Amino acid sequence: MADNYLGKKMEEHMARSAQGHKPRTQQSLGRLLRRNRSHRAYDASFVVRDDQLRRMVAAAVLAPSAMNRQPLRYRLVRGEEAAKLLPLIRLGGGLPELKLPPAGCEPNAFIVCCSATEPDKYLYMDLGIAAQSMLLQAVEMGLNGICIGAFDHAALRETLNLDMEPLLVIAVGRGVEHIELTEIAASESRAYYRREGVHYVPKVRLDELILKNE
Repeated sequence: MADNYLGKKMEEHMARSAQGHKPRTQQSLGRLLRRNRSHRAYDASFVVRDDQLRRMVAAAVLAPSAMNRQPLRYRLVRGEEAAKLLPLIRLGGGLPELKLPPAGCEPNAFIVCCSATEPDKYLYMDLGIAAQSMLLQAVEMGLNGICIGAFDHAALRETLNLDMEPLLVIAVGRGVEHIELTEIAASESRAYYRREGVHYVPKVRLDELILKNE
């Protein structure tokens, strides 16, 4: 019976292959990194689920931690709480002439990263690694996000009833922006900019980032 079952499954697989069906392939790390851009406008009709936020935090759990201290804690924010959080954050500090996010394009979910220990250099190393891991997991799930360091700390603590210090706010949603990377020389401006509806992010070319042996 087992042999017959496996045989049928193989026949089905061959039939699907003959019809042009290809198995889904996982995205490469390079592709995930290219797609992991900071979005400042989101599809308001898409509601981020609690299990999606939990999957992002699960990625942070797998990330390295200096001396394995694991000092970070995460507050998941959705629904009415997310609406209360919006006035406390600021997006697009490099584009002060714009009001971001645009009306009707606000994120409806956040992950607030907090510290269970006194801040030190190792804490912020952990924070950067954890944040990147969570955002890559978001992209792998078809979502987008942005790290927000500009927020009202005291008001955020009170709004979310936090008993520890918030370090970073990560907005999560389905981004609606068109973002492109541009290659620049190290001497050129690295400020991001917008032109004809496209958000451009300059990146110093690889050869200028690698120090040469003298």
